Amino acid sequence: MDNRFATALVIACVLSLISTIYMAASIGTDFWYEYHTLSPAENVSEAGRSIWEEFVSEEADEKTYTDALFRCNGTVGLWRRCITVPKNSHWYSPPETDMTTNCISFSLSDQFMEKYIEPGNHNSGTDLNRTYLWRLQFLLPFVSLGLMCFGALIGLCACACRSLYPAIATGVLHFLAGLCTLGLVGCYVAGIELLHKKLPLPDDVRGEFGWSFCLACVSAPLQFMAAALFIWAARTNRKEFTLLKAYRVA
Repeated sequence: MDNRFATALVIACVLSLISTIYMAASIGTDFWYEYHTLSPAENVSEAGRSIWEEFVSEEADEKTYTDALFRCNGTVGLWRRCITVPKNSHWYSPPETDMTTNCISFSLSDQFMEKYIEPGNHNSGTDLNRTYLWRLQFLLPFVSLGLMCFGALIGLCACACRSLYPAIATGVLHFLAGLCTLGLVGCYVAGIELLHKKLPLPDDVRGEFGWSFCLACVSAPLQFMAAALFIWAARTNRKEFTLLKAYRVA
């Protein structure tokens, strides 16, 4: 094998590994979107317990837990939502600044639950745009990881066969994985923007995308670069092999 192709494959494998790690870390962490309130921590001390009880309630709708996220420096991931509340929030306790972060996971039914035109109002009708955006942002990262794992298996088979040609399939799968990751990022941004049109941020609350979201954004171009290297190495090597074979026949 030409050193150029070997170098391209090594770089592609490293990029693929890094993007997989970034994607897995992004899926497993809770900092896709963060809310920061300018109000002092003491302002939520008295209501901390009631906010937490509403936040974890099985009957908590989208508006209920979103309001809690606004008030309590909340963070949202693909699987969990978290708020920051005082450790000791009993009515007889003095206000304190010792805060703790508590999280609750979205159930599988929550992931596929319908979103309403007016969050919290079940009689307002289904908001199809937000409903399908939410479902896609849950499904696409797993499709992306699955495609990359399948591509890695094909790459191992190519190594066992001592052939670069199957690397084309690995490159195509990485390209599709990159499209899924890019779609995930787009769906998440659109979903957040539509939610904030329905439930505007209070004046003393600032929202921003977190580092988990940034990891997903970085993962997509890494997947595209790995795909380009895999496809280039396989096609160029195949072309040179064909030319060399034709030369020998001649």
